This record gives sequence, C-alpha cells and structure tokens, in this order.
Amino acid sequence: MRAAFPALRLTAVTVFAQNPQFDLIITNAKIIDGTGAPWFLSDIGVRGDTITAIGSLSTSSTTTRIDAAGLTVAPGFIDVHSHGDRGIFATPTAENYLHEGVTTFIGGPDGSSAVPLGAFLQRVSKTPTSLNFGSMVGQGSIRNAVLGLVDRKSTPQELTKQKDFAAQAMRDGAFGLSTGLFYVPGNFTPTEEVVEIAKVVGAMGGYHTSHMREEAAHSLDSVRETIRIGEEGHLPTQITHHKLIGKTNWGMSVETLKLVEAARARGVDVTLDQYPYTASSTGLNALFPRWALEGGRKAVLERLSAPQQRARIKTGIVDALLNDRGAGDAKNVVIAVCPFDATLAGKNLAELTQARGVPVTLENAADTAMEIEQKGSCGAVYHAISEEDVLRIMRYPFTMIASDGEIPVFGEAAPHSRTYGTFPRVLGPYVRDQKVFSLEEGVRRMTSLPAQRLKLWDRGILRPGMKADIVIFDSAIIADKSTFVKPHQYAEGVRDVIVNGKVSLRDGKVTAERPGRVLYGPAHR
Repeated sequence: MRAAFPALRLTAVTVFAQNPQFDLIITNAKIIDGTGAPWFLSDIGVRGDTITAIGSLSTSSTTTRIDAAGLTVAPGFIDVHSHGDRGIFATPTAENYLHEGVTTFIGGPDGSSAVPLGAFLQRVSKTPTSLNFGSMVGQGSIRNAVLGLVDRKSTPQELTKQKDFAAQAMRDGAFGLSTGLFYVPGNFTPTEEVVEIAKVVGAMGGYHTSHMREEAAHSLDSVRETIRIGEEGHLPTQITHHKLIGKTNWGMSVETLKLVEAARARGVDVTLDQYPYTASSTGLNALFPRWALEGGRKAVLERLSAPQQRARIKTGIVDALLNDRGAGDAKNVVIAVCPFDATLAGKNLAELTQARGVPVTLENAADTAMEIEQKGSCGAVYHAISEEDVLRIMRYPFTMIASDGEIPVFGEAAPHSRTYGTFPRVLGPYVRDQKVFSLEEGVRRMTSLPAQRLKLWDRGILRPGMKADIVIFDSAIIADKSTFVKPHQYAEGVRDVIVNGKVSLRDGKVTAERPGRVLYGPAHR
C-alpha cells in the first residue's frame, strides 16, 4: 500500500529573497477553480491574504514555495451548516475541519444562534482560530428571547420585537435567518410569522435556511412551507441537510425534488444542502412529541411524572421508533453524547433496554428513552435514511455539501461521522469511486455554490483578486475514515490548507498559524 503522503511531495522550499514578489507560490498545481470548469495546470501566487497571480511563476521570487505536483489544488471548502460555534472557543484550531479541507464554516443553524449575535461574533473575532467563521441568526432563539418556550401565536408587539432582533442581527453580521421548525420553540411558530421575519432579513440581503418542520411522513408539506417562506418573504430559501427519515418515507425525494424544481421554474431561488450519510443526529428527545417539550426541561419532567401525560408521550415515542427516526428498530437509535453518564455513548436503545432486564420491544425502548431523559438530556444518532435518497438528492445540481457537524474534543463521546468526514467522503467514495459526478462538480458543490448563496464574492473560486483560501489534496486517496463505531478518526488525503494566505495545515499537521477571521453578512455595519 502506498503511503498517504509521499515524502518527496511534502518538501516545501523556503526562498529567502530580499524583496520577494510573492509571500507564497504553489507550483505544479492541478487547479480545480471551483466553477465546475475542467482542471488545468498552473502555478498560484499569493501576496498577503489574496491570490495575485495564476500562471507560470517558475522564475518568480517568494518567501515560501509549495510543490503540489501530482495533487489537486482547489478553493477552500465552505461549510454552510455547522454547529462548530458550540466548540470554537474550546478547540479554535478545528482540526477535524482542517483535515476535511474546510476553510470557512457557518454557524447558527436550525433556528438556534447567539442572541444578540454581535457580542458573540466579537468574542470569536478575539479568538485566534484556524478557520473563518460566520453565522446565521436563529428564529427559534429570537422567539425564545421574546416569548419563551410557549406554544401560541405572537402578539403584534411580540412579532415586532422579533423583527427588530432579526434586523439587528443582520446589522451585526448575520448571513441570514435559520429556522428549526422541527424544534421547540420554532415548532410553535405559524408559517405566517416566519414569513414576516424573513421579509426583514430578505430586505437586508440575507437568505433563509430551514431544518424543515418534518423530515418524515409530512416532508412534502414541509418542503412546500420552506418554499413558501422564500417566495412570500422575498428572499432565497434553502432546505438544509435534506433527507427522508423512516422506511415508510424512503423514495419520497423523487417528489420533494419535483417541488423544488417547480419552484425554481417559477422564479423562487430554492437550493439544498446535504451530508452524505444514512444516519442523522440530534437530541434523544427528538423522539418525543413536540407538545411534550413546551416550557423547557422542568415542564417535560413534570409531564413525565404525570401518569396520563407519560402514557401519551410513550405513544408518541413508539410511533417515532416505528415510523420515523427509529426506522422500526430500537437498535437504530445510538447514544452519541450523554453528559450525566459518559458510558452510554455508543450504546443503542435496544442494548440499553436489554440492560434494564426487560424484553426489547418498542414500548420498552420508549420507557428507556423516557428514563434517560429524566436523568438528563442526551444526543443520539439515528440510522433511518435510505442510500437511494442520499444519492438522488446529491445528484440534484443545486445541492451543496454541508456537514451539520461540530468541533469535537478528540476522543470524547461518540459524535456522528459527519463531524470528521463529510467533504472527503463526497470527493472519495462518491465522486472517485462511484462516479456520482465529476471531481470538478464535487468541488463546485463545496466552494462557489455555497459562496454564491452566502454572497461571499471574494471566496469560493481560485482567481487573482480572490482571498487565498486554498486546499491541496490527493484525489487518489481522499476519503473519510470516521465510522459510527470509531468516530474519532481524521479524514485522509488533505495535505495542506491555506486560510487568508497563511498555512493552517501543512503536510497533514496543524501549524502555529491562526489566520481565521469572522466573516460578516451583506448588511453588516
């Protein structure tokens, strides 16, 4: 087996010129520029944080020269859906993302973000990070700040306050509005209220991205709602981590994509993003009926202590295990992280039910889930997605790649493999091995397409004048290594990552450079 990173390829020659023309030159580069155009051979010259030349630079002087012979050079990957904002202060190097070739990640997804956003972004800007960071503003977080976790319509005054919060977040630098209409309190929000907030965001140049209200039996209605928010809110709208959950819903992507295509045909700017896995991940209480989560944890515990309400909750969980995230079997629900008991991580709901000394039935598994929730909230991985739907959604030309991952503490808990492998998994197993589409097209889904959606006009393409966010990788071996059994494994094949002209990852190792910046949305003041 040949080495992942042949030694001869890794040699970087430092040139001590008195007045170098460039700070960095990448030579012998097989360039995939991010537009979807065919690759070409050339050199790239960087001065400061900007690409200043693409062409033959063999006689040019430079401070640092990187030989990329035999490797692919592309724009740094842009992750439009990340939960990395939860770990950016604990692990500002975000090494998992660097090994994937990511140079920019966007937080604040699923309707959840810091509110107010400005103070959070200011804190990030003072943190020495390896990657660029930007954020959406979460509709659920705005609603919670104004109403709390209550299931009712907003009053006109409350809606005005929410619109004011959204406008301020856009001025603070948000790229747009995220909704998590599956989650509390977003789930309690009528579509009409979301549209009114979206109008504010759209008028300020932002876009809308949604974890839909339903990704199982009522997915078609949820796609229609996401489209409606964009159409009536007068802003681009995106179905994030698009998938169909539960065996009875497999194949429905045929119809969801028809809805998207019909909306685009009539002029609605609808796009998608996706992670390339047949499992999802969220809180264990995603199995609970939404009404049971109103009022927060204290209210949930009170309901679980009331026999009649507990019985209703159990009925809802059994249905979710059968028809939704459980895909008919409790073993498909695996604990990812449990703060009150780290030993539960990696164990599935069937194993935990059996450990209670009772038969493994959906009813008993529901009891197990309720008992766990009473002790403390946990996260879970749900194996309930069809590979055929993954492929169909991936092939759709307006689907970009996004991890829905996080910045983990290496070795702790059992996070979803998307945290370590999303982008290499697409470029390796799906592009190189299965030929789902060309390497150039795969790179486009990770670079210029998300940059266009975010209005990051100076990133996502390799051109003179663009910011020098660059990834150098071996297309012959790039792949994800993380598995659900052994999740803490960095991807392979990414050799160098350059962020704002500085090398954050060199020869597969994190450097001392911390060139990451906070990137701001179109209405930032």
